[in-house]
Amino acid sequence: MKEKMKTLLMMMCACMLLSAGSVFAEEPAQDQVSGEVSATVLSAYIWRGQELSRHSVVIQPSATVSYKGFSANIWGNLDTKPYSPESEKYAGNYTETDVTLSYARQFGIVNAEAGYIYYALASLAPGGTDPQDTQEIYISVGLDTLLAPTLTVYKDIDHYHQWYATLGISHTFEFHKRVSLELAAQVSYLKSEDEEAYPKFDANALATADKYNNFHDGTVSASLPISITDNISITPTLAYVFPLGDDAKYEMQGRGLKGSLMPTDNDSAFLYGGVVMSFSF
Repeated sequence: MKEKMKTLLMMMCACMLLSAGSVFAEEPAQDQVSGEVSATVLSAYIWRGQELSRHSVVIQPSATVSYKGFSANIWGNLDTKPYSPESEKYAGNYTETDVTLSYARQFGIVNAEAGYIYYALASLAPGGTDPQDTQEIYISVGLDTLLAPTLTVYKDIDHYHQWYATLGISHTFEFHKRVSLELAAQVSYLKSEDEEAYPKFDANALATADKYNNFHDGTVSASLPISITDNISITPTLAYVFPLGDDAKYEMQGRGLKGSLMPTDNDSAFLYGGVVMSFSF
């Protein structure tokens, strides 16, 4: 794990050096280094329809530095009461660290972004083997128009060998110069290329010998950004995640944290919320 963290830090430093030496022609405002530090407190950690926490509050710190379209982000998840179906004792509360390197440009009303994500995962059970870290690349295209439609496609290039695509829309209602309401909705499609690493699940929420290839999870969310100052904001947020069909329902149950003990008792839809506190510079 220490070697993995050293690799992540080296990658972030390399991205920052690349950004500092870039000479791409951008708007003057982008010639300045900008960034954001935030902490998100949520009632659950739900990722792509998968329940990654159980009946516990999670705290997710994040830090981003951007320059001339290049960005480097480090994000983590701290579970206040980690759960494992294999053990009643846990190795630690800090369960995940992700590093994202990306580059974004705007062409008229079109926003384009490409990036790389490294997922470093920690073992919950003491003395257990670390779960498989993995890596993804992605590309995203959005339009600055009605409902801001955005299509993002992720490709796992390491362990899980899958494609994951999302299509989202959003709209912001401005109540005051410092208070607004943001509504968003998203649907996704998942195509596995490896039946062992990412299988399809049957009606008993058990893995089969087939690959998953179908619509996956949908999300509707609402958030209320409140600007305390020009640099500090607090954003209450609420989200509902649900399966887009039976295949997704069985998969979300099978990958739930109760694991193979009673997979059909696992949830496949989740309502959760919390607050995001951020400082930008």
